[in-house]
Amino acid sequence: MSIRTLIRGGLVITASDELHADVLIEDGRVAALAAHGTAAAETWTADRTIDASGKYVIPGGVDAHTHMELPFGGTAASDTFETGTRAAAWGGTTTIVDFAVQTPGHALREGLDTWYDKADGKCAVDYAFHMILSDVNERTLKEMDHLVGEGVTSFKLFMAYPGVFYSDDGQILRAMQRAAGNGGLIMMHAENGIAIDVLVEQALARGETDPRHHGEVRKVLLEAEATHRAIQLARVAGSPLYVVHVSAEEAVAELAAARDKGLPVFGETCPQYLFLSTDNLEEPDFQGAKYVCSTPLRPREHQAALWRGLRTNDLQVVSTDHCPFCFRGQKELGRGDFSKIPNGLPGVENRMDLLHQAVLDGHISRRRWIEIACATPARMFGLYPQKGTIAPGSDADIVLYDPHAEQVISAETHHMNVDYSAYEGKRITGRVDTVLSRGELVIDRREFTGRAGHGAFIHRSTCQYL
Repeated sequence: MSIRTLIRGGLVITASDELHADVLIEDGRVAALAAHGTAAAETWTADRTIDASGKYVIPGGVDAHTHMELPFGGTAASDTFETGTRAAAWGGTTTIVDFAVQTPGHALREGLDTWYDKADGKCAVDYAFHMILSDVNERTLKEMDHLVGEGVTSFKLFMAYPGVFYSDDGQILRAMQRAAGNGGLIMMHAENGIAIDVLVEQALARGETDPRHHGEVRKVLLEAEATHRAIQLARVAGSPLYVVHVSAEEAVAELAAARDKGLPVFGETCPQYLFLSTDNLEEPDFQGAKYVCSTPLRPREHQAALWRGLRTNDLQVVSTDHCPFCFRGQKELGRGDFSKIPNGLPGVENRMDLLHQAVLDGHISRRRWIEIACATPARMFGLYPQKGTIAPGSDADIVLYDPHAEQVISAETHHMNVDYSAYEGKRITGRVDTVLSRGELVIDRREFTGRAGHGAFIHRSTCQYL
């Protein structure tokens, strides 16, 4: 039975506006907004009224880059779709876009169906899928058309991880050409994996086995080179390009140069590159393994270029690349050989809070916070205006956010299924108070009231920036 909900007295913040407004919700969608205290708002009645005084009323976050239950390096990401989407809700994210994986030699369809099965009936918030292409051939190129038709409209390729996900330039070009014709968006992990493997082999031969060497062999220049090459291949194919987890100043410069030419090239970065650095990789007693991810953490001086890219819109999206592995029993697989440390960090619960702290620190504005975390990822991946904003007709994915609450990020209090926090002990201001997903309370004043199976698969349209 539908419950009519009224959110009163908060500051509604979207990518375009800030307004003290009341929000009326019916049948899981936003029915109307009206300035608080106006005659129109005063006439509204509801089954449930939520007092948002002193709080921000913001769209639920859209995390367009997560890896729940991802098999990697002989183990698997520790968050299931159930635990991971519950943690997302706690962090104010109400939609994730996860990556279904094609196994080499198998059909895209087979990989996608596996991910449907993993997520179906498990998710606390809504979800969608990208498709990882591990084996580009005539059959899988044709399958791309069918996937676009069923709402899986973006395809990730890897210039890294030879023997696992890697595609060569010819395969990448073919996939880009197909996407140029079917409206799909190519997502690229841009690192020169062939060269990196040589450097890994050489480092290990020298006895350089600690986690910090993971960052040292995955050179900034090899991210920049691969970013440049991906852009040129996309130009040849007439295809748009979205570069994931950009970590280095030189890679941002490649994106900026392409965008200055008017090319449909887009970039994403992640909180770990904005708030962490190689200092973390160098933590003693193998603690640096907690921070092994690819692209790797960079020296702190790269952070200024990433923040600048977010302000100038040379980077458009902040996603998490949430791919958690426990320190005990998973990250420890790489003791004595950094190349065996599973690549990935937990973060789906921390993104909205960290970006709010960035507002307070003067890096971005409040509306830019919502733009890079909610509206732009929704537009980029064909979810807007169903997701990413608060407007009549949009899904009632709404977060009441307390901008004054103080918290200390810790594994002791987070809800991700992982035994450490990448931001352990970090003091921040701002915290999620209440979360609605399609009008249903998932977090009610810091109490989880959601359920596995509430989250629905979302059929996406194509990129709305093209």
